[in-house]
Amino acid sequence: MWPVIASQISEAINTEFSIVERTPLSGGDINQAFRISNGHNSYFVKLNDRAAVDMFRAEWMSLEHLVNSQTLKVPRPVCCGTTVSSSFLVLEYLELGDADEQGWHMLGRQLAHLHRGSTQPMYGWDEDNFIGTTVQPNAWHKKWATFFAEQRIGWQLQLLEDKNIHFGDIEEIVGAIKNRLASHQPTACLLHGDLWRGNLGFCERQGVLFDPASYFGDRETDIAMTELFGQFPSVFYQGYDAVWPREEGYRARREIYNLYHLLNHVNLFGQPYLKQAKASLLNIIAS
Repeated sequence: MWPVIASQISEAINTEFSIVERTPLSGGDINQAFRISNGHNSYFVKLNDRAAVDMFRAEWMSLEHLVNSQTLKVPRPVCCGTTVSSSFLVLEYLELGDADEQGWHMLGRQLAHLHRGSTQPMYGWDEDNFIGTTVQPNAWHKKWATFFAEQRIGWQLQLLEDKNIHFGDIEEIVGAIKNRLASHQPTACLLHGDLWRGNLGFCERQGVLFDPASYFGDRETDIAMTELFGQFPSVFYQGYDAVWPREEGYRARREIYNLYHLLNHVNLFGQPYLKQAKASLLNIIAS
């Protein structure tokens, strides 16, 4: 396996690369991770079963879009492929460390520049991708309320229904979400798509985002997720709002957007998130 990966790296960088160091890394529930080196240059390698190659290719596409935006730092993708039994994704290796308030403030500003500088007329993505290991449908749509209600909330509810986990009548819930978002037609911005604390770090005090699930959608979905599992420091939001202030009504939409991730966590991890997801849905429908 490792000779195949070394060969693919060599081809990608147009220089012979031989692995002389290989160190397992912790973190993440989905993939195995390694730092590999030839003694001079290092790369970050994700490994999974061969069938997971589509997930890695989708991540590659998201990373390429984020790199090309030239607004914030992400690990550059190097190569992606399969061996006899495994799939792999090779990325630029970045040594992550601590951040200070200035670093968080700058990250907020950079995220706002990403959102503001990378837009297009419709909501979606050129292909379906993944949120964790869950397929994320991204068919292009002109109306945000329809896109989010059907391809985010409705999709997750149907996956749960298939597992005999019931939240109620899916059509009624989707209709209620559409109604709540009907008057909101935001700019379709390039999103990270899975922006929680576990998917970012700091390299030389500069913010680094990784593990994206990108698509073009409401920028508020990225901001909302930063508040789902413990807020980022306040200076992050100050930096964001200094470049592109959040719109009126954001706090009311925040729970709708985070319901998507709660439902996905029920799909991925089951019971621990079920009560929170049901409470959130009831609150949204009742308000």
